[in-house]
Amino acid sequence: QYSPDNVAGADGEIDPTEVTFPGCSCRSSSCAAPQCPCLRHGHNYSGPCLGPAEQQQQQQQPFSRPVFECNSLCRCGESCQNRLVQRGLRLRLQVFRTPRKGWGVRALQPIPRGSFVCEYAGEVLGFAEAQRRIQAQAPEEPNYIMAVREHLHDGRVLETFVDPTRVGNVGRFLNHSCEPNLFMVPVRVDSMVPRLALFAAADISAGEELSYDYSGRFHNLPGASREQKPLEEDNSLRKPCYCGSRTCASFLPWDSSLFSTP
Repeated sequence: QYSPDNVAGADGEIDPTEVTFPGCSCRSSSCAAPQCPCLRHGHNYSGPCLGPAEQQQQQQQPFSRPVFECNSLCRCGESCQNRLVQRGLRLRLQVFRTPRKGWGVRALQPIPRGSFVCEYAGEVLGFAEAQRRIQAQAPEEPNYIMAVREHLHDGRVLETFVDPTRVGNVGRFLNHSCEPNLFMVPVRVDSMVPRLALFAAADISAGEELSYDYSGRFHNLPGASREQKPLEEDNSLRKPCYCGSRTCASFLPWDSSLFSTP
């Protein structure tokens, strides 16, 4: 079932459509920092997460700033520059059959670096349901469950699990690459449940396949990823990587936490 937005999972634990953030009281048609509370503590889309100033800031501190878009309770207009991911897919993309990787997605138009491309949308699950679904899968079945862990400066970890297996959007067909042309950013609009937004990491040509790093290693500082190093016996569960890049790791990224039992 195609859905452009996240939906509540079958476990009903999380409702991604619930509005819990207060709206800003900005009266201009487009919000500006630092006056707008939505922008005060996060990124500004005038240079989506890729500007030289932001890269320099990331070198000075190991954490990136969160992204909060203006929401349905904000007084600013629909044309506000801080409303981007919520507007949805605006580019021409095509799902196609690849020689070795099954389905893939390619651009039908040039995409400039820093552009919002699409969202990875599906059922938002709690940990228990995500783990149940993972463990119920046969080894030959494709796994679409995305586990995103945001590490806060105070040591807390926010977990989000999105499963587009049954309900999802075009993002479910994107393949992994060890040298991708997209990167993922958790973007919050109405609540703390993030939207998993994919941005262009480089200028992308028409006809080029779109890909991102499933591990989140790309676009993070070295050492920021806490991906577990697989044990040798785990390799039987891992899937080979066919990205063909110079730095290919041979296997798709691996996180055993959803496979293990407490």
